[in-house]
Amino acid sequence: MPKILLPSLWTSIRSTPNLPPQSWYLIAGVTLSTLNRPADIPHVFHHAIQQDGVSAEQQLAIARRMREALVKAAAIGGLPKSINALLALKQATPPALLDPPLEYSPTQRSAELYDVPASKILSRGQSFFDQIYGKVSKRVMGQMDRSGTEDLGVTARLMYAYVLSNTSVLTPAESSFVLIAGLIPQDVNPQLKGHLKGALNNGASVAEVRAVREVVVHLCEASGMTRLGEDATNGWGWRGEVANL
Repeated sequence: MPKILLPSLWTSIRSTPNLPPQSWYLIAGVTLSTLNRPADIPHVFHHAIQQDGVSAEQQLAIARRMREALVKAAAIGGLPKSINALLALKQATPPALLDPPLEYSPTQRSAELYDVPASKILSRGQSFFDQIYGKVSKRVMGQMDRSGTEDLGVTARLMYAYVLSNTSVLTPAESSFVLIAGLIPQDVNPQLKGHLKGALNNGASVAEVRAVREVVVHLCEASGMTRLGEDATNGWGWRGEVANL
């Protein structure tokens, strides 16, 4: 697979005006995972932890944040891509920066699954969903409930409850950036529009959301995605303008 993470691309990404601090590696990792380029993710990680002045404690935080971003990306890009991305990241991660099973978990998801009443986690997920979608949240969830199978709504509730609404590692705004990074490569403007606005509801500024969008589009284009015509029968890219604020 051709190498796209050239020094010029790193410089361009990290110098993007208004890009939220310490978000570039989350956005890059999720975008590359969704583009099915897991082999590129270790390069993102190494670039992040090898910056001048990054302490061992900060390296651990970066590793945990990248892992959490890729876990949350499963809700948007699919579990297989997150599995491949996380396994590629693990191979490139020093043992001291891993969180072994049955030891400390920064998210406490295992405890939430087995030790916390499901009603409490489901309520948290519904609140997070309502915060993202604002005044249209009931309509959006209702559309899924009435999609022909109520199981679509059940799936969304579980995703929001146990995966997306856990903000122990990533803030609500950063979680929205992850969702945006996973949606743009898939050319799904109806969902992207909701999550661009949702990022504002989660505390991001318009300038920050536009900067995140710009970085994701740049990475997609570097990977070969292009603007396609509405009637295109082949090619890889977007059938219309990528949604924006």
